[in-house]
Amino acid sequence: MSAASTRIDPARLRDFIGAAFRKLGMPDDDATIVAALMADADLQGSDGHGVIRLPHYARRIRAGGLNLHPAIRVLQERPGMALIDGDNGMGHLVMTRAAELAIEKARGAGVAWVGTRMSNHAGPASLYARKPLASDMIGMYFAVGNANHLPPWGGLDMLLSTNPIAVAVPAGRHTPIVLDMATTVAAYGKVKAKAQRGETMPEGWMIDRQGKPLTDPRRADEGFLLPIGGYKGYGLALIVGLLAGTLNGAAMGKDVVDFNHNDASATNTGQAIVAIDIAAFGDLDIFKGRVDTLIEDLRGSSRMPNVDRIWLPGEQSSAKRVEYSREGIPISTALRQNLDRLADELGVARLA
Repeated sequence: MSAASTRIDPARLRDFIGAAFRKLGMPDDDATIVAALMADADLQGSDGHGVIRLPHYARRIRAGGLNLHPAIRVLQERPGMALIDGDNGMGHLVMTRAAELAIEKARGAGVAWVGTRMSNHAGPASLYARKPLASDMIGMYFAVGNANHLPPWGGLDMLLSTNPIAVAVPAGRHTPIVLDMATTVAAYGKVKAKAQRGETMPEGWMIDRQGKPLTDPRRADEGFLLPIGGYKGYGLALIVGLLAGTLNGAAMGKDVVDFNHNDASATNTGQAIVAIDIAAFGDLDIFKGRVDTLIEDLRGSSRMPNVDRIWLPGEQSSAKRVEYSREGIPISTALRQNLDRLADELGVARLA
């Protein structure tokens, strides 16, 4: 934790976020759901997608860019799929409904795919990939990012976003394997967090339009994010966008609205969640045991010099959940000041 950070109790953070949304006109139950998910993002260390987004969400609500009373509804439906229209509601609410429906359908069909359109930014992908875990299912999540920061390989026009992927697989004795990744080397939320904390970015996150490394996050608009694995990451971003955006009738390519600079327009964000009922493929306990064995084999495998531990995807986030639940969530001084200003504007109690 940075010396310029303080620890905030997770329950206090949830209450603060919920109070802010209620002051902005969000119905009580919806505010409770969104606040819990945003605080959960910070609890697992996804600080680019948690309470740091609250002032931005508030700005969009005030500008009319978000619908506080959406009629979230199913447009198309078959036993193993559904398409949801989010009516421009908060993405957290749209994706909560999509995840619930995917789990419900997977109980009967074995596998269910639920896509969304007219949704919005919903926080870290792993929040929704993890939801099927409680039902002993594998969860998968795909989304079109809410701003284009990636050109096609070799190009300069911003036509693709970070387009994240998350997959959550339950284990038995061990914590679940949870992969949460952007198709770019870094998610843009990490760039925003670096800028707010006054930190520089590592080389390899972004380059400018002349191909030179860009390490000042305040100059992010002068360049673009780099895809993972070079041209392979560009291809992956394209495919995820087709599955989560184009397939659902959501924005993709030049139609993506940059919600960092446009507060009034509906983003028509597209997402998709897949729930896989493990019991449809065989014995649940046997599957979990095999996952445990694989985890132990990976952890126990030979390490390179100066490597203390081999990590599995999601282990560090799980460790942060334990630490932050006990000691509080780190909030930087700069973020705290922004939240204090918002609290004063809305007339809610500041974070204590």
